[in-house]
Amino acid sequence: MLDILIPFMGGLGMFLIGMMLLSNGLVAFAGGSLQRALIRFTNTPFRAFVSGTVITALAQSSTATTVTLIGFVSAGLITFAQAIGVVIGASLGNTATGWIVAGLGLKVNLGFYTLPLIGIGALLKLLTRGRWAELGLALAGFGLLFIGLSTLQEGMRGLADMFSLAGLPSGGFWARVAIMLIGLALTAILQSSTAAIATTLTALHTETINFDQATAMVIGAAIGTTLTGVLVTIGATIYAKRTALAYILFNLIAGLIAMVLLPAYSFLIDLLHEYTGLTPGAVSLAAFHTLFIAVGVLLFLPHTPRFARAVERLLPERGEDMARPLDASLLTLPAIALEASQRTLTQITDRLFERLYRILSLDPSDTAQVDLLQARHALDRAFDFVSRIPLQAGDKKLAAQRIAQLHAIDHLLRFRTHLYDFTQAGVDLGDPVYRQPLEHLRALLALARNSLAGRGTADRLEAVSRDAATLTELSRQIRHEFLRGPGTAGSASHALRATDTFRWLDRTGYHIWRICHYLSQDQPQDKAASEIPQDPPPATPELLDGDT
Repeated sequence: MLDILIPFMGGLGMFLIGMMLLSNGLVAFAGGSLQRALIRFTNTPFRAFVSGTVITALAQSSTATTVTLIGFVSAGLITFAQAIGVVIGASLGNTATGWIVAGLGLKVNLGFYTLPLIGIGALLKLLTRGRWAELGLALAGFGLLFIGLSTLQEGMRGLADMFSLAGLPSGGFWARVAIMLIGLALTAILQSSTAAIATTLTALHTETINFDQATAMVIGAAIGTTLTGVLVTIGATIYAKRTALAYILFNLIAGLIAMVLLPAYSFLIDLLHEYTGLTPGAVSLAAFHTLFIAVGVLLFLPHTPRFARAVERLLPERGEDMARPLDASLLTLPAIALEASQRTLTQITDRLFERLYRILSLDPSDTAQVDLLQARHALDRAFDFVSRIPLQAGDKKLAAQRIAQLHAIDHLLRFRTHLYDFTQAGVDLGDPVYRQPLEHLRALLALARNSLAGRGTADRLEAVSRDAATLTELSRQIRHEFLRGPGTAGSASHALRATDTFRWLDRTGYHIWRICHYLSQDQPQDKAASEIPQDPPPATPELLDGDT
């Protein structure tokens, strides 16, 4: 008994570890290129489908593709409709491993010939650094994969003598459903449809199961591979859940269609066996896997927008989250993570600028406190996210972006506090004494919003800086004139409130300028990271209440 179970379990374990090392090594060796391709080549459903197919085939893991995809959708880097094309492609690309196992792994004992790859890969991992070390990891995983497959074959042959699924009923629809559920359970246990399919191919090759049962198990494995995506979306955003649901629905519907069409495919295989002498085997099973996924592609791909709308109706969006782009899965890709945080900070800034516009327009709103509270929570999450982005020591450009974003968060937090304090103060901005600085602040805000929309050209930023300095001098001048004038007599509280309001206008303009400045630093071209300016005030404004 042990001489059967030990090779079976050991071979399965080596195959799983080999697949993990191969997938992780290839993804790391690509240096983010595979992930960036998802963003670059997904502008149409067909290109998104091709990208998903190729990347999954190269990475040897549909789970890696879909998990990364969920992060990108959450970050807003690609749309949900684009994600569906990638999901469909990932399902088709996942069939590539079956062809490798059926065409090479089961016909030739590659375990012996791939032993040197394990040694070479281990040496590369130990003696080199960076991408070459990751390539060594991939080579070792590739060698270990085929050794595991050879060991799995030995254990499966012994298992066939003790217990055979071929004795189970396989001629009816419900018998196929039972076998399909076994395949689904096997994939859920192994957390890898590739391993489940490889095990099924090996079982068929060693005649532990018959061809009809093997096809049902492959269908179950294709459906079961979506479970990892479901686990990833626990506690995730609505966009991540929609992506996972689309993945489940596609594989489930394609699998059910395959169950219905399975008798026709079996009939075709029997005809080929009768007229050509070809015996149904592992290659036929790999072809079946590709065929039924391809049928699903033909049905879904032309209707991607309609499918996207259907999923959105099933999972409607509730509420709003300003920090939605900050998905933790992006932290492994610093450049893309910084792009996501830039989008988040720009969105928060736009919301806060809109709140200031309403204040300056004397338009009170019942949602002011809610918006400002949401902005505070979003900024806290943004600070935590940006602080956790890992950077290489020599990557000055990304370091400059992160420093600029942290400065921007600091000013956004202060700006939000100024807005909150003002909503609590109950100041009447309709007082004529505030007319001139209010006009300047409105002009500064309009210029800043245009600058933010255009990501801040040098001319616009210079204009924002000049306007902020002008507002500072104007507020100071009017404040001093107000305190020296006769209007303050007998109304000390009014005078103090007015001077506080002038200071508020001054500091608000200052923070607007610094926010625009730092948000424009996400793509520095002429400055090194060490040359990012610190935080000097425009002109010579007063530093008040701890502002820096």
